[in-house]
Amino acid sequence: MKKILFIILTICLLTGCRQEPELVTEPADYVSTLVGTLSEHSFSTGNTYPAIALPWGMNFWTPVTGKMGDGWAYRYDAHHIRGFEQTHQPSPWINDYGQFAIMPVRDAARVDQNARASWFSHHSESARPYYYQVYLADHDINAEIAPTDRAASFLFTFPESETSGIVVDAYDEGSYIKVLPEENAIIGYTTKNCGGVPENFRNWFVVKFDKPVEGYTVYAGPSKALEGVAEFEGDHALAVITFKTERGEKVNAQTASSFISLDQAWINFKEVKGKCFAEVRDEAKARWNDVLGRIQVGGGTDDQYRTFYSCLYRSVLFPRKFYEINEKGKPVHYSPYNGQVCDGYLYTDTGFWDTFRCLFPLLNLVYPSVNAEIQQGLANIARENRFLPEWASPGHRGCMVGNNSASVVADAIMKGVTPKKDWQTLYDCIVYGTENVHPEVSSTGRLGHEYYNTLGYIPYNVGIHENVARTLEYAYDDWCILQIARKLGRPAEELAKWEARSNNWKNVFDPSHNLMRGRNLDGTFQEPFSPYKWGGAFTEGNAWHYTWSVFHDVDGLMEQMGGREEFVQMLDSVFVVPPVYDDSYYGYRIHEITEMQVANMGNYAHGNQPAQHMIYLYDWADEPWKTQKWVREVMNRLYKATPDGYCGDEDNGQTSAWYVFSALGFYPVCPASDEYAIGTPLFRKAVVHLENGCDLTINAANASGPDEALYPYISKTKVNCTAWTENFLKHKHLASGATIDFTMSAEPASK
Repeated sequence: MKKILFIILTICLLTGCRQEPELVTEPADYVSTLVGTLSEHSFSTGNTYPAIALPWGMNFWTPVTGKMGDGWAYRYDAHHIRGFEQTHQPSPWINDYGQFAIMPVRDAARVDQNARASWFSHHSESARPYYYQVYLADHDINAEIAPTDRAASFLFTFPESETSGIVVDAYDEGSYIKVLPEENAIIGYTTKNCGGVPENFRNWFVVKFDKPVEGYTVYAGPSKALEGVAEFEGDHALAVITFKTERGEKVNAQTASSFISLDQAWINFKEVKGKCFAEVRDEAKARWNDVLGRIQVGGGTDDQYRTFYSCLYRSVLFPRKFYEINEKGKPVHYSPYNGQVCDGYLYTDTGFWDTFRCLFPLLNLVYPSVNAEIQQGLANIARENRFLPEWASPGHRGCMVGNNSASVVADAIMKGVTPKKDWQTLYDCIVYGTENVHPEVSSTGRLGHEYYNTLGYIPYNVGIHENVARTLEYAYDDWCILQIARKLGRPAEELAKWEARSNNWKNVFDPSHNLMRGRNLDGTFQEPFSPYKWGGAFTEGNAWHYTWSVFHDVDGLMEQMGGREEFVQMLDSVFVVPPVYDDSYYGYRIHEITEMQVANMGNYAHGNQPAQHMIYLYDWADEPWKTQKWVREVMNRLYKATPDGYCGDEDNGQTSAWYVFSALGFYPVCPASDEYAIGTPLFRKAVVHLENGCDLTINAANASGPDEALYPYISKTKVNCTAWTENFLKHKHLASGATIDFTMSAEPASK
């Protein structure tokens, strides 16, 4: 018997036999919310903040190291915390709205944001999605936070002090605060925002304490105390409640807010009412484990698990809920599009220019019930105004280019996510946007539609910047509209219009360079032309990046370039040419340029969205090993579970979702199609637990080894035990549950 066991063991060692990988069961504890926080205006490693929240929660909380209104609310290299802020910020470039702050203090006279600031250390900080803890050294106070969707629970451990207190800062630019000492509570509202709201916008809040209020002071600005006054409404309202504390005494502060009314804020308060801090924390952890656990991975390293689940965490934060549940248990929302309280769902805080690419396809595959609500919310927006947003925070914001709401809507409809009752409403709204521009926000609708719809492109010399980027994205968006139109059975002439316009990308393709190029009103191409020039005809990129933005017609692009060999040569060239650049359009080097340079991958700029799909295009040219090589290199080199863990702006889940898809082994190059390009799986095993009860299982038994970078190549693929020779997977196969077996190799299968 011993001889038999010895022989089996020897065979296993010689053949590389491995045990079945153990799948991660507590994914929330692999997440660090600090990933990407070591960022600044001139160099982004994510431009994130440690969001203490539930998945897609209406309110996030974050420690604040910056000053009021600073888009960089939390920076890893900072040393002081000024408060804990309710935030709705999707990006530092968009900034925030509806924020207010809570801060415990040992000396209740320290209410100004600078005076109350305290030194802290990352050695005394814990940052998880469901729980945040930090020691405030100057106050000798330990602060803890646990979230719900629309409320939160704080637990402050105080020192011995005669003057302990908790400051509630409603911020400047219009706010109100009132102390209710008999209820041990503070109520108020904040209007501080950076746009996207009507004039009647308010975020009502309530804060309730489990320790009796012994005293309080209301302030009309941080340096003007109001004696004997319990409330103030004006530019900047603050209040501090005071009490004596013994060393180690814990005070629980619970808070909730509403964009509808104070009464609704109290309804939302029920999410924490009657619950101790530990209950709120444990429920939040369970929720995160459930949502993150929809994808279980195994057979990797701890660092890979941390990176994967930190990315998945970022992928399920935005867009956030903007609806609330009323006293009848029905979803209602304050509409930033008409300033009224309306029935139904609404989500916000996302830029479709970023997230149409793979964040929304991830929702459609793994979390379709959530995106069904998001799509119903988009239909509600269509009923509340004439346009779908392209950047919402919380209403229309002026940012980026394109009409990519068409992609977001089309992908959900084509994958059976959107309720059928909303198809026509959404279609009509998208079509309206193809021939109109929002009167206040020029990036909503289609700027330059008059030229695009007649000439087939937006000219370079008519004063509309980033014209090639707009033309390319409009052409893809028209292809998306075509898919919806076919689904709706629209007339043949209507289908022909969208099909013709979807080919407009060809009008800005210059065959003499095999690159996209600005084209003048008279039909000539712009002069001079440099493929290294950022901006001008392009958006945060150059011709090397945007030439590949023909998601819906890669074969057509290959044909225009002269065939497969020329296509591959141009793709290869992106990595071969040096990271030189021309920043003359901006007049300075924008941070995206720096992030491309330091990545040391030629002119490939993974830190920004336009180029993120291009390494998958080798699949169309039958050289999938190059896709596999570059995908694995990007995953290994440009993503880490560290404060500098991203190679550019994270951008509302898009850059994170790229990693999630890529680690699974496939990627949705063209949303609204049924195809995923095969890449290279990172883990020996991954299981996607689909909402329909089925599992999508990905096996890659030898994906990892002594050196993870040595096994990026796929030598064989099987789908449901049948040999698979295509470079693409179909959505219908994945969404109904499947088993995909990859055999990985250290060398390409063929060249």
